[in-house]
Amino acid sequence: MGRAPAVAGFFYPKDSASLTETLRALCPGTAPGEPALGLVVPHAGYRYSGRVAGEAFGRVAIPRQVLLVGPNHRGGGHPLAVMGRGTWEMPLGAVPINESLAAALLRASSLFQEDPRPHADEHSLEVEVPFLQHRNPRVEIVPVTVAHLRLAACAEAGRAVAQVIREAPEPVLLVASTDLTHYEPHEQAMAKDALAIDRIRMLDPGGLLETAAAHDISMCGLYATALALEAWRALGAREAELVAYATSGDAGGDRASVVGYAGLVIR
Repeated sequence: MGRAPAVAGFFYPKDSASLTETLRALCPGTAPGEPALGLVVPHAGYRYSGRVAGEAFGRVAIPRQVLLVGPNHRGGGHPLAVMGRGTWEMPLGAVPINESLAAALLRASSLFQEDPRPHADEHSLEVEVPFLQHRNPRVEIVPVTVAHLRLAACAEAGRAVAQVIREAPEPVLLVASTDLTHYEPHEQAMAKDALAIDRIRMLDPGGLLETAAAHDISMCGLYATALALEAWRALGAREAELVAYATSGDAGGDRASVVGYAGLVIR
């Protein structure tokens, strides 16, 4: 089963040479990076959020196995949909799905179901894959789309992810893909995003959900991030470092209506 790119040529360059040049500019330095439990990264077009994502990806060592969680923007399919087999055909080459890791996740909790349908046109995980390939050409992925979940389901799913990572025979990086406030004035978006980022930095999934609801923060990967926070806490995370923040207005967009982006490293 091969998945063709849905947004190559729109969110990032379709030509492999142009994409490589872009990634070199967005990911600073050539150092291998330090081990980490995970990342929170944005998923807009590289023109807008690529610098923030590149700063985060450039800080950490990318192991062979990466578990990707992000929003299901279109809403179809299973709420926790795992694409458990096949490859993703990307401009920089095919990326295999790690079938053994996917199978372990499906066994760990019945909340996860194998369902490739939400992945076909979803961009939130696809835009992260070229960064992973750039940092580790041998990378293999397990993609999971996350729809609306209650806190209890986020907690159960997060603990299952932690169990799978803990029992894996080699390191697994957990990457949560999300943008922050959508289509609000620049200063207003920054103020709301600061509240959400504070909860992420405190490794507080319940507080993140409560803060987003109380302040109407339109964070598209809210539940994916809460799930990941539960997993990182179960894995003994000590800190979430904010390494970059920007809005689409910083990249020349309309400051009257911006989207916010943050890159955090979880250790």
